[in-house]
Amino acid sequence: MDNHSHPNGAAVSQNADGVWHNLKPAPGLWAADVAVPEGQSACVVVQQGQMAWVGPEAQLPAAYQALPRHDARGALATPGLVDCHTHLVYGGQRANEFAMRLAGATYEEVAKAGGGIVSSVKATRAASEDELFAQAAPRLQALLAEGVCAIEIKSGYGLALAHERKQLRVARRLGEVFGVTVRTTFLGAHALPPEYAGRSQDYIDLVCNDMLPALAAEGLVDAVDVFCERIAFTLAETEQVFRSAQKLGIPVKLHAEQLSDMGGAALAARYGALSCDHIEHLSESGIAAMQAAGTVAVLLPGAYYALRDTHLPPIQALRDAGVPMAVSTDHNPGTSPALSLLLMANMACTLFRLTVPEALAGITTHAARALGLQDSHGLIASGRPANFVLWPLADAAELAYWFGHKPACTIVRQGRIHGVQP
Repeated sequence: MDNHSHPNGAAVSQNADGVWHNLKPAPGLWAADVAVPEGQSACVVVQQGQMAWVGPEAQLPAAYQALPRHDARGALATPGLVDCHTHLVYGGQRANEFAMRLAGATYEEVAKAGGGIVSSVKATRAASEDELFAQAAPRLQALLAEGVCAIEIKSGYGLALAHERKQLRVARRLGEVFGVTVRTTFLGAHALPPEYAGRSQDYIDLVCNDMLPALAAEGLVDAVDVFCERIAFTLAETEQVFRSAQKLGIPVKLHAEQLSDMGGAALAARYGALSCDHIEHLSESGIAAMQAAGTVAVLLPGAYYALRDTHLPPIQALRDAGVPMAVSTDHNPGTSPALSLLLMANMACTLFRLTVPEALAGITTHAARALGLQDSHGLIASGRPANFVLWPLADAAELAYWFGHKPACTIVRQGRIHGVQP
């Protein structure tokens, strides 16, 4: 296939229409009504970029028999991966803070010393849209090469209308250039910008009354997020942002209970939040509220690892309550400079004790739900856009077992073939 580069940096792809046969279904990640007898192969029919039919190869309808064939040679087939929590667009990097933390500084001490989010704000404000795109593109390409077919990208390093707009415009552009589903999240309430020091309420008023309405009117906002924490924004300020989002009909999500129990998850659930993310300090009442609201718990083991945290999220309690658990990279320059969603699946198993099926659902089905994409992504099923990955692996457990391993997978993303076709 043609792998020459597009002028904007994206690889040229080819149409995936036809019958993809000799597939091995990944357990639990194909539609529940697709029953492939053990020892038999499955197939997926792609027409006009959609999965038109999915099922056992022996039952392929006659109408599709004459279509072009793609022999998967027994490859394991999963839905396209979904990275449901990232801060992919930003200026600069923060390797110096990594060194500070190793020398003993806490996350809060780094922030108070002028580092942390505000450091990235300075670099992001100084960068042009083209510069931000050029920095973010290789990060996105690393994730796409591993099978990511949908990704969330947050703002939150601009903290002023012009610069938040810049981040969100770059996020949209990345989706267009690379042919990947991008969900944009406005995180204007990420940190207090230096010019608003001591005036937190004034800044939240700006976020709610000026920034959010303007960006929403420009079609740049798919969801709204807040960092609710001692070093960020209070519960009351968080609710003010949620009310503004609600008036505009935009769904919400929350950086919740990462460093302490602020009661943010219960608040977010009251507003029907898509997800609550981090949640290391999540309470029983927060879990109950999330369960009742259908809110997804997004686990971010990369940040837990990078911060050398020791306070585990309440995995068993979430499991017992039936709260869906997603897993994401939380790619950001300060606390999770991770560019492998498969590594995060491994970390979710080793650090958080997720089972392999839980981890794999966490980077597909439940991650899609955390973005409101449950009807189009995260599952191999007929009637959905063609987003799936073929892996040269014998067992689905290998996806969470290996780390540092980049299998030569074939990726069908938005009905186009990327990577190495078997």
